[in-house]
Amino acid sequence: MNRLSLIAEQIVEKNSITISDSRTGKTHELNANKGFIKSSDLSKLSYKGKVLRAYDPGYMNTITCTSSISYIDGDRGILEYRGYPIEVLAEKCTFLEVAYLILWGELPTQKELNSFSKKVMEHTFVHEDLLTMMNSFRYDAHPMGMLCSTVAALSTLHPEQNPSLVGEGVYKNKKVRNKQIFRLLGGVPTIAANAYRHRIGR
Repeated sequence: MNRLSLIAEQIVEKNSITISDSRTGKTHELNANKGFIKSSDLSKLSYKGKVLRAYDPGYMNTITCTSSISYIDGDRGILEYRGYPIEVLAEKCTFLEVAYLILWGELPTQKELNSFSKKVMEHTFVHEDLLTMMNSFRYDAHPMGMLCSTVAALSTLHPEQNPSLVGEGVYKNKKVRNKQIFRLLGGVPTIAANAYRHRIGR
């Protein structure tokens, strides 16, 4: 184990790191939960009225967000959803089982999966206006561009569930929020299939 690994292990175990500032002679205790510190915490190490800032060209050692849903380590080829390796999920689970896992944190029981699948399948049909819009794309339009544009247009068909029109509180309603989840999970595969059919001239 190299020195860096030992330091990282200590940070994870202690959940904090002590930094001695040789400029001021002060020591600072910074939260280091899960092996990282917030760059904003470096502002505690000010000197002559100037705060200390992190400099990381190319963002080679910068965490932009943390997630309880996924874990990615590109250098080691690791991708996990809710702690499950993606290769295991891809081999052992259906799309809807993985969707349920991502949304609610656990793999569904058979009863939960049946109920979830039924609700998603009720939303696989898309509005004729959406199909008309998709037919207006050029014959050689890339399917991913069609998919992105159509999903964006999908919100215009349901203004009653658009936060910019009815306010942010719309998704505090669990029933409304879940309907949008079922609508997306059911509709996006239909939109993707239609984009592919359009591309091959069908």
